[in-house]
Amino acid sequence: MELQATPHSAVLRFQVLGPVQAWRDEHALSLGSPQQQAVLSTLLLHRGRPVTTQELVDGLWGDRPPPQAVAALRTYISRLRTVIEPDRETRAPARLLVSVRDGYALHVAEDSLDASRFDSLLAEAAQNRQAGNLEKAHQLLSAAVGLWSGHPLAGLPGPFAEAQRLNLVELQIAAREERCAVALEIGLHAESVSELNHLTTEHPLRERLRELLMLALYRSGRQAEALNVYAATRKLLIDELGVEPGAGLAAMHSRILSADPTLTEPRVAATEAAHQAVAAPPAQLPADVSDFSGRSELVSDLRGLLRSASGQAVVVSSLAGIGGVGKTTLAVHVAHSVRSEFPDGQLYVDLRGVSATPADPTVVLGDFLFALGTTEPPESFEQRAALYRSTLADRRMLILLDNARDVQQVTPLIPGVAGCAVLVTSRSRLAGIPGAHLFDVEELTSQEALQLFGAIAGQHRVEAEPEAAMAVVASCGFLPLAVRIAAARLASRPRWTVADLARRLADQRRRLDELQLGNLAVETTLGLGYGQLSPAEARAFRLLALVDCPDLPLSAVAALLGTSEDEAERIAEALVEANMLECFTPGRYRYHDLLRLFAQKQREKIADLADTQAALLRLLALLVSTARNAAQLLEPDDPLIEPLQEPTHFGTPLADADAARGWLRSELPLILRTIEESIGGPSDLLRLAIDVLVTVNTLVEEPTHAERIRSTLVLAAEAAACDQDDQALARVRFALAFFAYLSGDFRAAERALRECLGLIGSGTPTLRVTANSFLGTVLTNVSRPTEALPYFEQARDLAATLTAMGSAARIQGNIARVHMTLGQWDSAVESATSAVAIARTSGNARCLADTLYQFGVVLRATGSPAEAAVQLREAHQLYQEQQQRLWEGLSLARLAGCLLADGQPAGARTAAEEAVLIAVEMDAAYCQGLANAALGEALLRLDDPLRGLARLTEAHEVFSRLGVPEAQAVRDLIDAQHTEPPSSSTVAP
Repeated sequence: MELQATPHSAVLRFQVLGPVQAWRDEHALSLGSPQQQAVLSTLLLHRGRPVTTQELVDGLWGDRPPPQAVAALRTYISRLRTVIEPDRETRAPARLLVSVRDGYALHVAEDSLDASRFDSLLAEAAQNRQAGNLEKAHQLLSAAVGLWSGHPLAGLPGPFAEAQRLNLVELQIAAREERCAVALEIGLHAESVSELNHLTTEHPLRERLRELLMLALYRSGRQAEALNVYAATRKLLIDELGVEPGAGLAAMHSRILSADPTLTEPRVAATEAAHQAVAAPPAQLPADVSDFSGRSELVSDLRGLLRSASGQAVVVSSLAGIGGVGKTTLAVHVAHSVRSEFPDGQLYVDLRGVSATPADPTVVLGDFLFALGTTEPPESFEQRAALYRSTLADRRMLILLDNARDVQQVTPLIPGVAGCAVLVTSRSRLAGIPGAHLFDVEELTSQEALQLFGAIAGQHRVEAEPEAAMAVVASCGFLPLAVRIAAARLASRPRWTVADLARRLADQRRRLDELQLGNLAVETTLGLGYGQLSPAEARAFRLLALVDCPDLPLSAVAALLGTSEDEAERIAEALVEANMLECFTPGRYRYHDLLRLFAQKQREKIADLADTQAALLRLLALLVSTARNAAQLLEPDDPLIEPLQEPTHFGTPLADADAARGWLRSELPLILRTIEESIGGPSDLLRLAIDVLVTVNTLVEEPTHAERIRSTLVLAAEAAACDQDDQALARVRFALAFFAYLSGDFRAAERALRECLGLIGSGTPTLRVTANSFLGTVLTNVSRPTEALPYFEQARDLAATLTAMGSAARIQGNIARVHMTLGQWDSAVESATSAVAIARTSGNARCLADTLYQFGVVLRATGSPAEAAVQLREAHQLYQEQQQRLWEGLSLARLAGCLLADGQPAGARTAAEEAVLIAVEMDAAYCQGLANAALGEALLRLDDPLRGLARLTEAHEVFSRLGVPEAQAVRDLIDAQHTEPPSSSTVAP
């Protein structure tokens, strides 16, 4: 019943009994605007007869057509030809949409249009009814009614569409009315009551429907209700139309009142197939597993829904998840647990949704009908679907549709009335099923996975090696299929320990190979889903696994794929729908661990090095530009170190400093992993990676990433040296110096900065300023102020040429520290005051905080602790606002020293205790030394010598390890406790 224009053409189908639609093979066609669809429907409903241009214009616009109506009509015709006949110019002469004199005709086979099939089914039903084949007539009428999928020609404009809508609706009502009449003739009176009630509600003035309803109720033993229908109808007709009921309805009323015996006798006995229950209800569920584990909440929810199937509509529950997550096992387990709720049986089918040959719904319907007692199912899809719905109309059954491909495959298999329940499993989220309850089936929890592992491998083995068992299930990504395979492998190898298996699975390169046993293999299962992806989706699936990080923001997805964010989101969401990617937070995507390994393996098979490197370059360009955007927000007056390569991307827009800090926190794992992936690549990758690393290294204070950053810097230095790239190596040495300085390794910082300055070229003034100033700071910290001063002065003079006020202010503050160390008190105060003034003018809050901090240190050393405390409190507040935790701790430690000098030991203790907590949190050694020294002295002043000496001892150990002069001051304080009580702070500022 389909149109095949030529032996090699596609199969076309058209629908007008509902919204106008068309399909080529199983793919829906885009039919354009409502006006264009109206033209198509006009041609279709003329059934191949020519339609003049004027008729089409009148049908579309009526008596008020637009000035360019004919031109518009020709455009619609041209577009329709392109859609319906895309190969029009190359195919055989027999064309579908043709010009005929002053008009057009659309030649389609009769069975390609649902309205034509509807007419044919009605005619065949009439013939069978006349011949006495009432059961066949009922089947044909049900098939005809089943062709309707909504309001005919829904949404189409124009007088022709409006007139046809009225005509088609009348035909539909007549067909349903006729089907009810035939149903009553074959004894299906109880089954007809529901539909007749619905029809009379929709069409209350249609007396024939009321008459049939009265007969159905009377035959069902509901005489009083039948008489009430007549009374209500009579009142309605009088009120609305002022007329009495017609002869047919009045006669039915009289016959019921007189208990006419012929009313209870259908024209023929109902067939045995229609009334005789199937001897053995179908019980097609696969066997339940004995070791089912976990999912208690999901199992409970599903049971509750399935048991509610006696409500107003069919209950449909859809389970979606990645391959191997246990959807089928869960569905079968739940189905078995509610079997008693469905006494008429359970149907099951594997729809083979991820195979190359998914199950044909027509074939499935035939199999289901056979299981339900129909020995010769109809040939056509529509007839089978209608008979299937009719057969299930008075039954309570459970239908399990396993491994569905899409909504189109599932929809025909859903019963039409309440009483039945449908449970669907699919790798895709079948959101298009009306009223379906959607459930995502996720991995097992760690305890559920251990329970399953123990049930198969032996609980005693789990109890003997609990840590190794947890390592195994974690390597399996808590995926039930992987856990089952791993446990079965262990069970079949009694000489293996759980630790042996854990070691084998620890190697990510071999993990997928290890997770197979017999015909079970995780890689095979995942490959089925991969095989269903389009080429663009498959490429995205491979490329997005290029950077092994917890998740990817949409901007990174777009960069890796080389597309716009809109297109990247479309592809990523398609992967999410296919359960090949996860999206727990809008705009962020991640892999299941085993899917990532699978994706990486597929990328290695493709071995497209150029595509991989181009993707990394795009991602690095995004990251370096966004990192520089963040730096300009966090340090608005500081010039950025010159990049090795000018970025080709604008980067992600960041609204303010808080957004910049948020981006750095959330994307640091992505940044570091991308750098690690790029360091071993070509020089253009290495240079961009170093640009990102150098920029981020000065902005991030996360101690949890410290060792990873250090090792990455070392690898970058080795790669740059191997490439003999002095400019790249200079930047890495600078970054290593910054890292060493924050770690308290001032000697390593000095070495790295001297190497950096030796490598810097003439074209990098900003790096030269920063490196000189930084080296001066390091030398000051190790009490070499005379050496430090020239570096600060060089930095200051060069910064003046860059008009960088923030840099100038910081350098001036550092020069003040040098003067202080040299005992040049007036110069120190003058320089520190100047630094703060420059910083306030710059408007850079971070720069102002740094200069206030320096000013506080200078004032404390020059004997003004109260004024110093004022500066340090303001600095601390600014550091808090900027979320600079390390500098919060340093400013509090310095503040504690000022409060001690000002005779406030209680306040000093409070500030020092908070500073200690921050220093430990940030793993900042020098800050720990300062804070513990201040806290120890405060405790001594507060008559707590034991705790005070303990803190001082800890501070001395830290300072000694760092090699800074503060170690001697603390030593002197400790020794003094044996001779006299302290009178003032002796710790150097």
